[in-house]
Amino acid sequence: MLENDNYEKFKKDVYNLAKIDLNAYKEKQMRRRINTLITKSVAKSYDEYVALLKKDKEEFEKFINFLTINVSEFYRNPDQWKILDSEVFPELIKKFGKNIKIWSAACSTGDEPYSLVMALSKHMPLTNIKIIATDIDKQVLDTARMGIYNEKSIAAVPDEMKRKYFTKVGNSYKISDEIKRRVEFKEHDLLKDPYPQGCHMIVCRNVVIYFTEEAKTEIYEKFYKALAVGGILFIGSTEQIMNYKDLGYERRKSFFFEKK
Repeated sequence: MLENDNYEKFKKDVYNLAKIDLNAYKEKQMRRRINTLITKSVAKSYDEYVALLKKDKEEFEKFINFLTINVSEFYRNPDQWKILDSEVFPELIKKFGKNIKIWSAACSTGDEPYSLVMALSKHMPLTNIKIIATDIDKQVLDTARMGIYNEKSIAAVPDEMKRKYFTKVGNSYKISDEIKRRVEFKEHDLLKDPYPQGCHMIVCRNVVIYFTEEAKTEIYEKFYKALAVGGILFIGSTEQIMNYKDLGYERRKSFFFEKK
């Protein structure tokens, strides 16, 4: 147990320091994770830990990195990518033409936006593809820009894409510059920053589960506003939007929702 166990004050301190609102996360699991992290540091209390974050840049980066939950792999849940390839992309191209605006929200280490570029490359020239990819965590964005992945990360990438777009470097795999050039990475907080507008598709998978019900609804409402009419929201296999009809979406397939 931490000394001076004042989690409420700690949440305010974190907000003042990093503008991250811990109230939006499910408290029990977030608090447990933070306590584990603090125990590994030299700090004995929340106050001491905040003081440490203020003076130690490395510890601060570690904390931000820790808060953002990164479980990432290319072509995660391959069945959903098949639907994307055979139904969703052709439909979007038919509706909006070949300059489709796609936002990969909470993109983590870049696996998802790069997967989107590769999947889209079957339907249009690479030069037509532009993905906006955002995350709250500077460190994962740096990793994404670097574009080097282990074998496990790219296990689900179709063989022809692996051959075409990856180069083996030691035991790792480097994604080609022609894929990298199609993605623009930016820092973004889903809870407080303005959303890109006029998106034809928004991909945000297995992230919103960590938020409270209120925060989830707010995010899905903002996604709705950010989509063009007829645009698609693609969510993760661990998620469901219970009130999608109230928010104005129509369910297309289990993880695809259209703005009507």
